[in-house]
Amino acid sequence: MAMTPAQAARQELAGFKGELTGPEDSGYDKARAVYNAMIDRRPGLIAACTDAEEVSRVVGFARDRGLLLAVRGGGHHGAGLGTCDGGVVADLSPLKEITVDPAARTVRVGGGCVWGEVDRATNAHGLATPSGIVSTTGVGGITLGGGIGHLTRKFGLTIDNLLEADLVLAGGERVRASASEHPDLYWAIRGGGGNFGVVTSFLFRLHELSTVVAGPTFWPVELGAEVLAAYRDFLPGAPRELNGFFLYGSVPPAPPYPEELQGRKACGVVWCYAGDDTDAAARAMAPLLAVLPEPMLHGPGPMPHPVLQSAFDGLYPPGDQWYWRADFVNEIPDEALALHAKFGAELPTPQSTMHLYPIDGAVHEHTPADTPWSYRDSGWASVYAGVDGDPANAELIKRWTVDYFDALHPFSAGGAYVNMMMDEGQERVRASYRDNYARLARVKAEYDPGNLFRLNQNIQPAPKPPYEARP
Repeated sequence: MAMTPAQAARQELAGFKGELTGPEDSGYDKARAVYNAMIDRRPGLIAACTDAEEVSRVVGFARDRGLLLAVRGGGHHGAGLGTCDGGVVADLSPLKEITVDPAARTVRVGGGCVWGEVDRATNAHGLATPSGIVSTTGVGGITLGGGIGHLTRKFGLTIDNLLEADLVLAGGERVRASASEHPDLYWAIRGGGGNFGVVTSFLFRLHELSTVVAGPTFWPVELGAEVLAAYRDFLPGAPRELNGFFLYGSVPPAPPYPEELQGRKACGVVWCYAGDDTDAAARAMAPLLAVLPEPMLHGPGPMPHPVLQSAFDGLYPPGDQWYWRADFVNEIPDEALALHAKFGAELPTPQSTMHLYPIDGAVHEHTPADTPWSYRDSGWASVYAGVDGDPANAELIKRWTVDYFDALHPFSAGGAYVNMMMDEGQERVRASYRDNYARLARVKAEYDPGNLFRLNQNIQPAPKPPYEARP
């Protein structure tokens, strides 16, 4: 009888310090679980790597045996691209290095960290870097796809603050990518996803920021079209320090939200003013509030940056059912307002939501070709997320998400933020990288010609040019 991948790994990976888990092991179900419970896959081996050398060995094991290879950092991806059936999962969760250099304003972060761990470490020095909106998100996944968050308008995307990265390549080699070392690889990993190697360590630029003025403003969902129209007109002209994403959702069912509002469908803005000046923050928000009816809740206040980053954690614990769709949009025309209002009022479950993240400010300082993240000229990134804890509602939340996306996609810029896409096919990937796809394919052909790293929003290696005989 042939050995299972886990049995073979125990023989071939002698001296492996991390845990090797297969279907026959008691901890298998826990080890194979990812954030989205809609994803239920059964890998042949889950290898928890304790250092870059072990990552290299696991990559080689999967490559030499012709096994599918998935790479898992935080495990948050909606499509479940950090796991697979039958193959190998390189689990980076033991790679927890976090080293802050306050003088250089940098932080070195292991590939298995989640953002909450990094935010707490940097906040202790009064520093921060852009890092999404949920603290349980893996550093590796969000960074390699771009990195939209509360600090985007002020400090850019996460990739705009990535100075270098250490990778294990498909051949097992370990390299560093930066502006001066493997610059083509450095360009590719800033938005091109996990197509080029396994990142075991990141070095990020930090910014002076400790306290933010943040929190939601909610209006009744029935005012959705009016609030979105005002937000659309207001936000692009607001100071860069003020980030605010629009949402449809439900008021969270717990304090500090008033009991009479908890669970009520709402539209609103989640604010983050990058600084501790409450008066300046209030002045920055005031023009929007002045043109709209009085909100049913206006909650911004000063708080440490990590508190804001973890504010959604309790609403979205691991183990819920998730189905995502996404688009970039350049404009939000009046025809789209009514459609947004319709689907926002039809939220199928209390956790389901739609977000519009602003893509301007510091993001527009770069051209679309500077990194693979080609929608630098966009206005917003939209995401439609059907979410619920009950598997019986999986089809319900999926249908709402797809219908919402289908209705609004004609108003989109064409592609989407790859971190918020499901497995939607190669043409969708090409549309999301636009003119940068061809360059990405050439880099892919250089660093992963066999497409070992293909469980991602996949960049297919460019074919080699035909041989030309010399005269």
